[in-house]
Amino acid sequence: MEIALVLGLLVVAIILFATEKLSVDIITLILLIILVLSGILVPKEAFEGFSSDFIIILASIFVISGALRETGMLDRIGANLTTITQVKPAALTLVIMGITGSISAFMNNTTVTALLVGPVMGICRKLNISASKILIPMAFASILGGTCTLIGTSTNVAVSGYLIQAKLAPVGMFEILPMGLIMFGTGVLYIWAVGRRFLPDHKDYSLTENYAIREYLSEVVVVKNSPLIGQKIVTSNLSGLDIRILKLIRNKTQYFPHPYLVIEEGDMLLVETKIDQLLKIRETSGIEIKADTLKDITIETADIQLAEVLITNSESELVGLTIKSAGFRQRYGLVVLAIYRHGQTLRDKISSIELHLGDLLLVQGTSNRIQAIRERHDLAIMGEEFTPIKYKEKRGLFTVITFMLAVIIGSLELAPLSICFLMAAVLTVLSKAIPLEKAYTAIDWRLLILIGGMSAFGKAMEKTGASNFLAMHIVDLLSPFGTISILAGFILLTVFLTQPMSNAAAALVVLPIALQTAQQLGANPRSFGIAIMLAASVSLVTPFEPSCILVYGPGKYKFMDFFKTGSVLTLLLIALLVIFVPIFWPF
Repeated sequence: MEIALVLGLLVVAIILFATEKLSVDIITLILLIILVLSGILVPKEAFEGFSSDFIIILASIFVISGALRETGMLDRIGANLTTITQVKPAALTLVIMGITGSISAFMNNTTVTALLVGPVMGICRKLNISASKILIPMAFASILGGTCTLIGTSTNVAVSGYLIQAKLAPVGMFEILPMGLIMFGTGVLYIWAVGRRFLPDHKDYSLTENYAIREYLSEVVVVKNSPLIGQKIVTSNLSGLDIRILKLIRNKTQYFPHPYLVIEEGDMLLVETKIDQLLKIRETSGIEIKADTLKDITIETADIQLAEVLITNSESELVGLTIKSAGFRQRYGLVVLAIYRHGQTLRDKISSIELHLGDLLLVQGTSNRIQAIRERHDLAIMGEEFTPIKYKEKRGLFTVITFMLAVIIGSLELAPLSICFLMAAVLTVLSKAIPLEKAYTAIDWRLLILIGGMSAFGKAMEKTGASNFLAMHIVDLLSPFGTISILAGFILLTVFLTQPMSNAAAALVVLPIALQTAQQLGANPRSFGIAIMLAASVSLVTPFEPSCILVYGPGKYKFMDFFKTGSVLTLLLIALLVIFVPIFWPF
């Protein structure tokens, strides 16, 4: 009965993770509650994963990464990239992939992608190279770079922690480096020699052409006795009808909408909406339609500009809110003209569209307001000339040095790895490289809850015999094909699950079954564990991996662009794992 309950919960968890109807941390906590109330786990077993070393390591790395961003050290990398002035597309691909993979070996790949996507787009525009030729390779490099070290991805740290709970040796800091370099090198060579031929070549048109805004722009004049006269522009009848007022012209003077600007007779308004909507309300609103198609010059002036803003963090306060409920215009002083998501431009009733990670917003506003966006860590401006807004050199260098010392001391096993990174994180806070409040917000609490909770779920599978039950059936079914074939099956299963689920969740779901299967085969369970860990970083077929989501909009990609570029590479990487894991970690 207990086995059926645990396996049923496993199926439900996979479905919920894939559909994203609930947040992953809430799903995980619900699973723990059920496991405790059913008597399968006692509270100590349910929550001991949250007090493990790997949770401390992950939290500390998040704080250190936040300090590097806060001091401007990460921005310096982006600024240095923009010094590239002349290079061919193929060479640029190699340079960007090399830099991205090197950084990603020591930092969360989503953070690295979010950091580089804006500057890389700026380089592409400066060199007249299509960004769509570069951004997918960059995302792939950030994912594969994380396979080179223990701290390259949160999945690596989580699997290492689970191996300790299973009374196996943890993964060393650079133990997976040889395998990681083979995977990363194969990815770079494949993209350079073959994969880049499958990438689209999207030409860089003006922003209004990219988003097809022109057909939605109209000029209207406020006529005598119009009910709009005397109304504040941001709360006028037109705004209430989901008609966006982009500019007001009065006596040849142009005004950008602000809360105190009042409409007067004779004002000409540049609005964004469909012409049939204006025709319906023309008489009741007291307006005269002057034109329905305009050029960029009518939207942008010396002070008023257009920009593309990318939502780069799933923890952003904007994610899950609509433009209206977030108070975007009041909060940022910018008007959202369109949203680009998953290959589609959304323009109709965008004020009621719920925002997601990776959404690309076309905004209009003053240059000062647009530049202020750069100070936020959850938003990035695309394609600008990049210079760091703030750079605390001494504190930044101190953070880099403490991070490097933590890596070195931990690698030499002079002190526990968790203590090394915890000490580095505490020192960054004490040195004021990052304020204490921002240190807490830099931590991805949802990921920590997911990893800690799924580790406890693995304990439940082991305790009830669910993992042993599945392992017996897998061995009975596949043992005639040999241990290598069974390992390949687990690798394929992990890669398959990483498409709809997070990498860490997929690895922790498969891991208990794989370790139990290895024991029944008389093979080295640790070999299976490391294979599962590395397989979780082969999410290159679909754009569901966060790094791929972040380049989806800026690259104007379609779903099939990822499939065509990443499918063969994924098969190559799976083959490499099947071949080399038994060599580096013998059965």
